[in-house]
Amino acid sequence: MSQHESRGNAGTFVANLFDLQYREVMMAFATLAVLVGSVVFFPGAENVTKGVQSNISLGLFALFVGVAIVAGVVKGMIGFGYSLITTPIFASVIDPTLAVVVLAIPPWMINMFQIGETDTGLTFVREEWALMLLAVVGSVVGVSFLAQFRTGPIIPFLIGLVIFGYVVFQVVQNFVTIRQAHHPVALGVAGFLEGFLLAVANLGPLLPAYFHTFERDVERYIGGLSMVLGTIFTVRIVQMVLFTDLMTTYRLWLGSVIAVITVVGLLIGTYLRRLEIDERKFNWFVVVLLFVIALNIFRNTIPALLP
Repeated sequence: MSQHESRGNAGTFVANLFDLQYREVMMAFATLAVLVGSVVFFPGAENVTKGVQSNISLGLFALFVGVAIVAGVVKGMIGFGYSLITTPIFASVIDPTLAVVVLAIPPWMINMFQIGETDTGLTFVREEWALMLLAVVGSVVGVSFLAQFRTGPIIPFLIGLVIFGYVVFQVVQNFVTIRQAHHPVALGVAGFLEGFLLAVANLGPLLPAYFHTFERDVERYIGGLSMVLGTIFTVRIVQMVLFTDLMTTYRLWLGSVIAVITVVGLLIGTYLRRLEIDERKFNWFVVVLLFVIALNIFRNTIPALLP
């Protein structure tokens, strides 16, 4: 019986939680944090849509819920993709800066949950401390840039080009991978750019693409990504709350509500990942997902860039 299977039932989870086991504590903490946020920061029934800057119909709300759940499933299965799916869709309906800020909360919850679920801890931090540090620096620079300039369509468009280029590269090269190869400079650059792009556009495909090529141990791949992304999102949220006017209590509430909804998809995706999907099918799933995401980004950004 595998470690995950032995810990997979509710009774074992609760027992380990009361024993303060790292895995269960992290998963419970992440879920509880957004549950508390969705209650504590509730703006009142009359103010539920006051800060969205859009007329939210019942159908549109249902779309948001569905997108959040599907994106949670994808994140649970492959370790990334939540922001890449939700941000372009949400930003096409509500103010893009609002979407970037609000959608910092669900990925924070998801990544903290997966840090625990994959049992990733200080060992990864000690091994990849330069990556973690540069990712934080990139995030700080990116939040400052967003607070001062508010981003337009150019950065998402460039990210779309990066995603599209990576998809073409992988398909042409027949899913080239170099197992557990470490290139400290390249990894550090990918970490810095990941932090910056997540801060300014909530879209960061570079580090997942790097890990997908160079790190094929699925648990380390997902756990390592979650550790880096969880750190980036933590720094982003703290910086936006304390040092900018970007993160209001209303936006904290809205992000927490979306995160609570996302938990459903995350649990489904985690279960599907444990079924041990064939690696080639996993590769095709990743590149097809990225291809669709790139097309969606182009659909939303190219018309805005044209005169």
